[in-house]
Amino acid sequence: MRKERKYNIKKVMSTIILFFCSIAFLLPFIWMLSTSLKIEADVFRYPIEWIPSRWNALANYQEVWFGESPFYIYYWNSIKVAVLTTLVSVVVSSLAAYGFSKVKFPAGAWLFIIVLATYMVPPQASLVPQFILFRYLGVFDTHFGLILLGSFSVLGTFMLRQFFIGIHNDFIDAAKIDGAGHWRIFWKIALPIVRPAVATYAILRFIWTWNDYQNPLIFLRTDALYTIQLAMQKFTTINGSFYTLIMAAAVSAILPLLIVFIMGQKHVIDGIALGGVKG
Repeated sequence: MRKERKYNIKKVMSTIILFFCSIAFLLPFIWMLSTSLKIEADVFRYPIEWIPSRWNALANYQEVWFGESPFYIYYWNSIKVAVLTTLVSVVVSSLAAYGFSKVKFPAGAWLFIIVLATYMVPPQASLVPQFILFRYLGVFDTHFGLILLGSFSVLGTFMLRQFFIGIHNDFIDAAKIDGAGHWRIFWKIALPIVRPAVATYAILRFIWTWNDYQNPLIFLRTDALYTIQLAMQKFTTINGSFYTLIMAAAVSAILPLLIVFIMGQKHVIDGIALGGVKG
C-alpha cells in the first residue's frame, strides 16, 4: 500500500513538472501568435497582453500573403518541393532499405557500409561539386534540382532498413514459394508491415525539406522560385522593424508543420512501438 502511494505521488509530481515544462515550451509560440494579431503599438506593452485589446489580424496577414512579398507564391513553391521530395525520398529509401535487408547479393554488406560511410561526409563538403554538376546538367535554379538533392537519404535508408530487418523471413519465404518476386513481396507484404515507420520517415523528411534553408539559398537565384525559408529572410529584411508582420509571417511558415505533425503523430507513435518489436 505504501509503495503504491509512493508511486502515485511520483506520478503526480512528474505530471505537474511536465505540465509546466510544456507551458514553458508553448509560451514563445503563444506570444508569436498573439503578436501577429496586434497593432504595432501594442507589441511591447507591459504587462503582456496575451489576448489583444486592439485587433489588427486581417491587415497583418493580408500584408504577409498579398503584400510586397506575397507568401502564397513561396508557399506553393515550398509545398511542391517538400511534397515531391518526400514522395521520391520515401520510395527510394524504402526500396534501398528492402534491398539491403532482404535481398542477398554479392558484397551487399560491404556496399551498405560504403553507403553509411558517405553519411560521415559533411553536406557542406559536397556543395561545390553539386553546384558545378547542377550547372552542367542544367538543373541549377530549378525546383527539380532541389527535389533531386533531397531524394536520396542515407539516414532514411538506414532507418527503414532496421525495420525491414524486423520482418520475419518466413513471410518472405512463403511468398517466394507462392511464386512472388521481390518486387511483389516489397509492395504487397514488406511495405504494409513497416507502414508506420515509412510514415514516420515521411513526416521527418517533409519537415526537413520544409525547413531547409541552405540548399535553396545556394541553388536558387530566381525570386519567383524561392521557398518559404528564403521568403522569410527577404520579408524580415524588408519589414525588420514591424514585429507584427514578422510574427504573422512566422506563424504562416510553421502552420503546415503543425498540421502535418498533428495528422501524423499516430503513425510516429506506431513507428516507435514497431521499433521495439523484433522478429
